[in-house]
Amino acid sequence: MDKIRVKDILKITGGTLIYGNEEEVCENFSRNTKEINEGDIYIGFKGENFDGIEFYEEALEKGAKGCILNRNLNKEFKQRNGEFIIQVEDTVDAVGKIAKLKRQMYNIPVIAVTGSVGKTSTKDIIYSVVSQKYKTLKTQGNMNNHIGMPLTILKLKDEEALVVEMGMNHLGELSKLTDIAKPTIAVITNVGTAHIGNLGSRENILKAKLEILEGLSENGYAVINNDNDLLHKWVKDQNKYNTVTYGINSESNYIAQNIKLSDTNSKYKVQIDNNLEEITVPVGGEAFIYNSLAAISVGRILNIPMDKIKQGIEKFELSKMRLDVQKTKQGYTIINDCYNANYDSMKSSLEYLQKMNGKRKIAVLGDMLELGDYSKELHEKVGIEVSKNNIDILITVGKEAKNIAKIAKENGTKQIYMCENNKDAIEQIKKIVEKEDTILIKASNSMHFKEIVEALCK
Repeated sequence: MDKIRVKDILKITGGTLIYGNEEEVCENFSRNTKEINEGDIYIGFKGENFDGIEFYEEALEKGAKGCILNRNLNKEFKQRNGEFIIQVEDTVDAVGKIAKLKRQMYNIPVIAVTGSVGKTSTKDIIYSVVSQKYKTLKTQGNMNNHIGMPLTILKLKDEEALVVEMGMNHLGELSKLTDIAKPTIAVITNVGTAHIGNLGSRENILKAKLEILEGLSENGYAVINNDNDLLHKWVKDQNKYNTVTYGINSESNYIAQNIKLSDTNSKYKVQIDNNLEEITVPVGGEAFIYNSLAAISVGRILNIPMDKIKQGIEKFELSKMRLDVQKTKQGYTIINDCYNANYDSMKSSLEYLQKMNGKRKIAVLGDMLELGDYSKELHEKVGIEVSKNNIDILITVGKEAKNIAKIAKENGTKQIYMCENNKDAIEQIKKIVEKEDTILIKASNSMHFKEIVEALCK
């Protein structure tokens, strides 16, 4: 395996070597001085409230052997022995170029996952399946943006496969990510309403999601949820890509049949060659049937034996804060789904809550963000889903979420509480919650609903 050296970074980034050895090997990269290990390369990114260049000395003191920093003509650097400093115009652009170079060194399956809903859980279950055959690296958590995804690629060592998640807020973002990752398989879970405030329409969201295919390798595969209306139409009309489809309602390569849902798992059958295989997913809810069908599609493309695919699905573990079911010592159950939220994921989570065992179903819902002019309409649609799923108690937090409460009330939900902040919501929940209740907690990440989960789990 080729090694990336300082001279390679200088060449691809147009950077300047302030001091150090051009032949130095660059193997491990870190953005956080708190997590620096001996021999790491520190990359100093610039944020709204900080500039990574200010921490370069701390990184070197903790054992970093080099730093890649944004150009700053006013900064004077103290030379140290055996270390290097590279300055570039933009560390974000630089990390993408370095990751692209690293990716070119590996002839391995690279599976990229995008979609409006279910990216992380689909990535997790695909990883579990692919790991049955290959030593596999995956995106940790949701490090799916223009910094997180390249840093994932830069962790490659002796892995034989890579599963990356790709997120976007605007047109053009997936084009950049897929150009770096060059996937051999691209999975699109669905096209919903996430970021519709930035993109203006679901058709534009489809256009943005399809950018993932621009980097697809020759003879690569697009794995598509054929039950999604816009993706279904796209598959029918296109003939450029090798496609593998999955679904429940639409004729697809892999179709879930005889579905049995419970609050702890999902079971279904799927036709594989001449056999009807029974699949068990260790998480309840229809959403995870779709996720597992995507994993089956990927596993089959990679010629993973069916018994190994089934084993991978049965062993899969969900990332925290995504439908993470926790039983509290007080006797009630919490569904922690507070990492992010949009209409499609709210709908799916409410359907999951409705199917859960429990005396009463309580939904604690907060604002969904980045919806722009569609915000009122989509929050009202969530209100309809609350009533449709017979949720016993609704608690909302935030200005936009009041529209959920308003429409839920109009559609028959009787017990509703509107809270101004998380502290009020915690107090209200503690007043009304009873043993054997099940509580869904969900909002956009910046609503900090993790505070509610932590307070209820004490």
